[in-house]
Amino acid sequence: MSIKIAVIPVTPLQQNCSIVWCEATMQAAIVDPGGDADRIQQAVKQTGVTVAKVLLTHGHIDHAAAATEVAEAFGVEIEGPGEADLPFLESLPEQGKKYGIVGRVAKPARWLGQGDTVTVGELTFEVRHCPGHTPGHVIFLYEPEKIAIVGDVIFQGSIGRTDLPLGDTDQLLASIRDQVLTLSDDWGILPGHGPTSSIGEERRHNPFLQGL
Repeated sequence: MSIKIAVIPVTPLQQNCSIVWCEATMQAAIVDPGGDADRIQQAVKQTGVTVAKVLLTHGHIDHAAAATEVAEAFGVEIEGPGEADLPFLESLPEQGKKYGIVGRVAKPARWLGQGDTVTVGELTFEVRHCPGHTPGHVIFLYEPEKIAIVGDVIFQGSIGRTDLPLGDTDQLLASIRDQVLTLSDDWGILPGHGPTSSIGEERRHNPFLQGL
């Protein structure tokens, strides 16, 4: 049950939208379609996958602007994030005006929380709730190949912003300590922006994590 991932940086904010699929079934999820829906659809055609769902780590405009458009284009539903991000998902059009991104209100068919699982073909992901960047932020863990899709919780050498509405620095650091750094060093990290990394690299070198 091999996992495949194609990353499509979208919008001027260069958010790492990803197509995640099961090699056995070619069923896929679009994770965090933050804009540029046409580019995402073209990438789907190139991979030859069948989109089964849209997954959201959180409700910020750069991660969710095109969620409704993409879900409608493929006739699928949205899953995630946590329900505490409802205010963000309802305000996507207003958020978008600040950044020059067209956003539509997103209505998940399923909210996600700690200990939930999501499936993509024969792949099963563990959901962990990691509030701090937003209150309903979730991450997706694929244990067989040790891949963590972490949204804006942690980046290579940095962590998510907490100066935005409903952000909380102490909460974010607690999430990283309790939900991210409990993974072994050989786990790979796919963040919402920038290059990939690993738990080991961030544990050793990320200045925000020293002392956690």
